[in-house]
Amino acid sequence: MDSGTLFNLVTVAYFVSMVLFFAYLATRTKSVGLAGNLTALIGFVLHTAAIGMRWYESYQILGVDGRAPLTNLYESVVFFSWSIVLIYLLLDLKYKQRSVGAFTMPFALFAQLGAQMWLNASIDPLVPALQSNWLTYHVITCFLGYAAFALACGVSIMYLMKIGKEENFEGDKTKMPGLLGFFPPTRVLDDINYRAIMIGFPLLTLGIITGAAWANYAWGTYWSWDPKETWSLIVWFIYAAFIHARFTRGWVGRRAAWLSIFGFAATVFCYLGVNLVLSGLHSYGGS
Repeated sequence: MDSGTLFNLVTVAYFVSMVLFFAYLATRTKSVGLAGNLTALIGFVLHTAAIGMRWYESYQILGVDGRAPLTNLYESVVFFSWSIVLIYLLLDLKYKQRSVGAFTMPFALFAQLGAQMWLNASIDPLVPALQSNWLTYHVITCFLGYAAFALACGVSIMYLMKIGKEENFEGDKTKMPGLLGFFPPTRVLDDINYRAIMIGFPLLTLGIITGAAWANYAWGTYWSWDPKETWSLIVWFIYAAFIHARFTRGWVGRRAAWLSIFGFAATVFCYLGVNLVLSGLHSYGGS
């Protein structure tokens, strides 16, 4: 079985997991939520095996020039999907709020689906600028950070949906009817948003630092104000502002949720918009 087949199975597993999480919201049946989590875990294990298989295939195709599967847009999107599920499963160990999966797995599924359907999956030799271990460190740290921001965005959407309903609901907030009544309490959603960003921000910081080291190795300068570098800095400042406002001005709740969503929108543009629309040193890759 090759990596392409495994990645297709991963896409199916994430789709089934997403459907099960939606069913969990509709039925409030704990066994359905558990099934969604187990399916996500199975998909994650298959995903890990597929990434490992692609790594092995690179040595079969390129010989001694084989490399970690993190160097083009297809591989970075696949790794982004893997990272989202990893961050979700780790945070689920603490919070055990399975309804969050309904707003997290779609990110992982659409990333995986997009990679499988529209991106070039060929394994090609690296250009000289990418032949550095610094690139691997840079991609891993950046995309784990991006994944944490994706989860924060998902729970922020949940927060805004629930807080809007609560403001118009008279009675016990823990017994709200409909799907929103099965969302975690707003304070829990706000806390998950904060925790996810506190995971993602230092990882993004490390990503920028390792990216600077890679840039110095590849082009002889740590910073060149390339569009990707500039947008990475913008994203960094957005989340730095989130943390600063949280600690100094007590920004919680609705304002924190909107800033989290805005930050992830900027992250997506930094990742895909810059790579696909703007020309620069990163336009050939997916870091």
